[in-house]
Amino acid sequence: MAKTQLNVRVDEATAEAARERALQRGVSMNRYIEELVLKDAGEVGQTFVEAASDFMKQYERVFAEEFGLEQGRTPLSHPEGQPGTT
Repeated sequence: MAKTQLNVRVDEATAEAARERALQRGVSMNRYIEELVLKDAGEVGQTFVEAASDFMKQYERVFAEEFGLEQGRTPLSHPEGQPGTT
């Protein structure tokens, strides 16, 4: 995968902490920063999925009433198990 160079300015204490953490983990500074960003992005994505799931559970009845669905059924599920049949 192609890499893009980023230039980041941080205070000396932050830079030293990053160097120490990368050294403790046995990875380069680049890899350490990359792992932090990937972890943060994954956590944000997981938080979004959990929040969306909670929202759908909380408002399931409202959606069922609005769209005429039985609770527990999705709009794409059909009683016969065949898409597009009623």
